[in-house]
Amino acid sequence: MRKARFLAISSSMLAICGGLTTVPAMAQEAPPAAQSPAEQTGGDIIVTARRREERLVDVPIAVTSFSADQLEKSGAIDVTEIAQSAPNVTLEPSRGTNSTLSAFIRGVGQQDPVSGFEQGVGIYLDDVYLNRPQGAVLDIYDVERIEVLRGPQGTLYGRNTIGGAVKYVTKQLPQDLSVKVKGTYGTYDQADLVVTASAPVNDLVRIGGSAARLSRGGFGTNLTTGEDNYDKDIWAGRASVDIGGYGEPVLIRISGDYTKDKSNARGGHRLIPGYASGAPVLDDVYDTRGGLIDPKQEVEAYGLAINASAELTDRITFRSISAWRKDDSASPIDFDALPAVDLDVPAYYRNEQVSQEFQLLYDDGGMVQGMIGGYYLGAKADTQFDTRLFTAINGLTAFTQANVDTETFAVFGDFTFDFTEQFSLSLGGRYTWDERKAQILRQNYLGGGSPVFGGAGVPLGAASTDFSGKAKFEKFTPRASISFKPSPDHNLYASYSQGFKGGGFDPRGVGVNAPAATPGRPTDAEISDYLSFEPETVDSYEIGYKGNLFGGVLYIAAAAFHMDYKDVQIPGSAGCTVGGLPTFCGVITNAGKAKFNGFELEATGRLAQDLAMAGDRLSLSGSLGYIDAQYKEYIANIAGVPTDVADNRKVQNTPKWTGSATLAYNTPVGEGDVNFSTTYSYRGKTYQFEIPNPYLDQNGYGLLDASLVYTAPGGRWSLGVHGKNLFDKRYKTSGYTFLAANPVTGELLTRPNGQFVPTLGTEGTLTTFYGNPRQVFATATLEF
Repeated sequence: MRKARFLAISSSMLAICGGLTTVPAMAQEAPPAAQSPAEQTGGDIIVTARRREERLVDVPIAVTSFSADQLEKSGAIDVTEIAQSAPNVTLEPSRGTNSTLSAFIRGVGQQDPVSGFEQGVGIYLDDVYLNRPQGAVLDIYDVERIEVLRGPQGTLYGRNTIGGAVKYVTKQLPQDLSVKVKGTYGTYDQADLVVTASAPVNDLVRIGGSAARLSRGGFGTNLTTGEDNYDKDIWAGRASVDIGGYGEPVLIRISGDYTKDKSNARGGHRLIPGYASGAPVLDDVYDTRGGLIDPKQEVEAYGLAINASAELTDRITFRSISAWRKDDSASPIDFDALPAVDLDVPAYYRNEQVSQEFQLLYDDGGMVQGMIGGYYLGAKADTQFDTRLFTAINGLTAFTQANVDTETFAVFGDFTFDFTEQFSLSLGGRYTWDERKAQILRQNYLGGGSPVFGGAGVPLGAASTDFSGKAKFEKFTPRASISFKPSPDHNLYASYSQGFKGGGFDPRGVGVNAPAATPGRPTDAEISDYLSFEPETVDSYEIGYKGNLFGGVLYIAAAAFHMDYKDVQIPGSAGCTVGGLPTFCGVITNAGKAKFNGFELEATGRLAQDLAMAGDRLSLSGSLGYIDAQYKEYIANIAGVPTDVADNRKVQNTPKWTGSATLAYNTPVGEGDVNFSTTYSYRGKTYQFEIPNPYLDQNGYGLLDASLVYTAPGGRWSLGVHGKNLFDKRYKTSGYTFLAANPVTGELLTRPNGQFVPTLGTEGTLTTFYGNPRQVFATATLEF
């Protein structure tokens, strides 16, 4: 049904664009050539943060841009690496997965990838919003640039995102025959190959694509199964047909992408001995003992998109973005990281979406620029998982199936009025209609796992949740900014924007645990109230400066922000009791109020040029982010009494300080050139969850990377050597904990013998996952 709707929308859009091809319009320019990091300043970098090409210095929004050349010379592997250089940004694989993304910007994000929760940070692939985080850890190949937009987005983008957006933009096909081959080989048996080719069919039509094989051995070993742990096994590809462009008034791009990730499931590292088995803590943090191997880890993600633009007149451009996407994930998560089935969770995630966006852009070439748009998204997010506690009660399993459908419509607009060459005002607004439908089933089994995962368990009693419901949310969110440009290379701005994220239903909640007004089973209405959560909103205020100084030698971007965050959605999970049996329950909280204050500084400067001979360049670029993120009200249900525990809660995945510095030196060698760059990045103390945990939380740490790349004359071939995390730092990125704690302070409780008290299973679950160790690899590219 969704595919049929997508094809109908796409056919209509193509027909519209086809009828517009004879309309005279301004020529479309080819995208600007990439520059090396040493050459880039704010005046050179072109971004599309406001859905039109602009110099970075002219955009009154906090934006960090990474060019293809910059990413390639630094040896960037996947999209999570850009968080090292973007202030107040966290991007990382989600706990026991390789391809699911956890993203936070300025304290706003979503830790849990389960269905039912919208993402706080929007991930866009060629302007197509990825509704779910599965498959969103995008590998970097065939990329033109990546842009990170901080703060609420909604008046310029199809889907409203409350925290910010990450835009992954692939390259437009060139007009001439082109072939590029890139190979990589490195430590841990890393072996990558990317082949990109394109060719013109005629003066208007070009076809092309990329195929990628990305592989690496494990950083550690699963000592129970013998499998590599933290390995990589990915096949991926993209293909497109470009029609028009390069001077034609119409450009239509029909594209598809496919990724298959057959990497092994990531096993966590236990931080405490096994209480029942006595299993000691392993010496190597990348080793694990988890015994769950069914289902076999596999992620398959693919999609189709049609991006079309037609210049109707010299002032008006029409754009359409049609997309259909699907991903299926099978994931065995061994929470306890031991061979016994103490707390094992096999899971399936199945997501599908269809979206359509229309834009009408206006530019009178003088005073007014802007756009109006409309957006539709229909998405299905289906999740199935077992919670197996066989060591507690033989064969005890809680099976959950949650199907959450989202349908959203929106209209939005944003216009900039240039009253003089110095003063401009931007006004925007968005109206969003969200509808969330949920079907949640939870059934206990004894004697083994559920039949969905091939288990031999038999149903135990009635379903503890058998819920079907829907909820609607709508909201108008405005944006306004004012800019003062004393000269073309200096921009002072102030802005206000409001973000909104709809509510929904907790797919892991247990209906029979809902408070009942009268003795007995709760009513449907009481269950609905218990499982539902409210929308959240944020009011964001920002003042900033961007400037090119000393004739473009130095670029500076500085921003200070204040955010009022209300009804913060906090999804979580905990051990609980259902019908007298221990089990796993979802816990969702609308935390009340939070306030974030912070600033960001980014700078790029050429320290020297022509040091010894013509063409030598030395540059230094850096970023600094600070955020004071605090809950002002956090109402928790403590023994049935609403209690404000704000003083004992932290904002997760939001270090107070982030920073980076990159020193780059470029010098001619023969007729080619050599580029050396080294980056040091720092992240302050990070809390993994709202309740502080001294075992899981990561203290501040720094990483050092370095790259040396030789590029032959004309860029026909290159050789590079890259090192990541050269000091081989061990740092935690995420984890799981199911141990009893003081409900107010979060302090872990202990038994008389000093052991912590498990809330699920008998072994005690306190496991963590680590970032990548030191990696060294060589790259070679050939273009012809």
